[in-house]
Amino acid sequence: MSLNPADLLTTLRHTVGTAHVLTDGDLSVYEQDWRRREHGRALAVVRPGSTDEVAAVVRACTAAGASIVPQGGNTGLAVGSVPDGSGTQVLLSLKRLDHVRAIDTANLTFTVEAGCILQNLQAAAQDAGFLFPLSLAAEGSCTIGGNLATNAGGTQVLRYGNARELCLGLEVVTPQGQVWEGLSGLRKDNTGYDLRDLFIGSEGTLGIITAATLKLYPQPAARLTAWAAVPSMAAAVDLLGLAQQRLAAGLTGFEVMNQFALSLVDKHYPQLRVPLWRDTPWCVLLENSDHESEAHARTQFEALLEAALEVGCVTDAVVAESLAQAKGLWHIRESIPLAQAEEGLNIKHDISLPVSRIPTFVAETDAALAQAIAGVRLVNFGHLGDGNLHYNVQAPEGGDAAQFLQREEDRINTLVFDHVARHGGSISAEHGIGSLKAAKLPHYKSPVALGLMRTIKQALDPQGLMNPGRVLAQRPAAAA
Repeated sequence: MSLNPADLLTTLRHTVGTAHVLTDGDLSVYEQDWRRREHGRALAVVRPGSTDEVAAVVRACTAAGASIVPQGGNTGLAVGSVPDGSGTQVLLSLKRLDHVRAIDTANLTFTVEAGCILQNLQAAAQDAGFLFPLSLAAEGSCTIGGNLATNAGGTQVLRYGNARELCLGLEVVTPQGQVWEGLSGLRKDNTGYDLRDLFIGSEGTLGIITAATLKLYPQPAARLTAWAAVPSMAAAVDLLGLAQQRLAAGLTGFEVMNQFALSLVDKHYPQLRVPLWRDTPWCVLLENSDHESEAHARTQFEALLEAALEVGCVTDAVVAESLAQAKGLWHIRESIPLAQAEEGLNIKHDISLPVSRIPTFVAETDAALAQAIAGVRLVNFGHLGDGNLHYNVQAPEGGDAAQFLQREEDRINTLVFDHVARHGGSISAEHGIGSLKAAKLPHYKSPVALGLMRTIKQALDPQGLMNPGRVLAQRPAAAA
């Protein structure tokens, strides 16, 4: 069926209300990605207020042959949730679906809608006496639907896993406008293919997540934070092993930051007072969550750091003496991307590797980039505990950063990704593929895996209308 924009807009207004079909004015908050790399143009921004309205919108778009771009908080880093420049795509914002539907304290779960802001879910869990451990820098604006669509990670994956591991059930609108009601809170259900895991991480290319049933955990009795200077990446890996041995499941955070990353925070946010960074190439941020007491947690931490100092994998360390100090240390870590943006345009990499391979990868890739580009600056930080690095490249100081990106981005990406592949890693750990990495994926993904992915896409979305051009770089099917 040929696309008739006027008729489609009339149907959409009737479905969700005229006030929630936006076509005029400044829509850049929806049409431009968070990193300002792409600014598309939508036929309309549609804001349904219920799952039934989402399903009706999908049915209308399917009938008209209009492709759909689902969007949560629009905080993604892989350009996966903004429209292209054609002006024919419907941007489907899930932000109005923002209710906590139920909390089951005995089952340790809560059921929430896709538009709930992550920070609000953390607060809702805390108010009920529990912990929802998903935590990342954008938690004040990202939504749980987007977190699940990209299988977000964050700072506590080491203990609790990615978004996938925190989800027990989903409600999903299919490309045909049907609703799969899979909001089970079951931890065991062997009744066929795991559809939940199929939709998590699919970036809206197979269906639209409208709600989820998520795991809750008991609140720890105490949570302590330490900041340690380490002499090398190999020493950081040694410290990780020692911390896992001494703290076991109590180790809920282990972040690594190189000296240049911390120098940018010190330069652009001097009020944060970054500790220990000037005299060491790396710093590590550790978190110990204890279910006994603060005294027990502090004794464990101090014993760990004493042992680390003795074996030489730590050269100096501080333990936060208050909750405010702990938040301050975490704020430094979370300010690295903001400081990098203040410094200028940059090339971001969200990679994962076996932890054992990270020191060699860093040494080899640092050297290769330094040889290829004079004055290149490397902002290397991330979740060492789960093998995820944000291995970012800053333009040489004093040069034209925009020209640097235009001239060097593809070459740098290829160099970094080739090294990642050589060491058995992945080119995307937690940010997804989006459109930014879609063309690169076939070079680093098994042809068999890609074939299976295309088969699934074709089976579920034969018209190719669900977030086209993302993950598999597919285009919308030709209008009939």
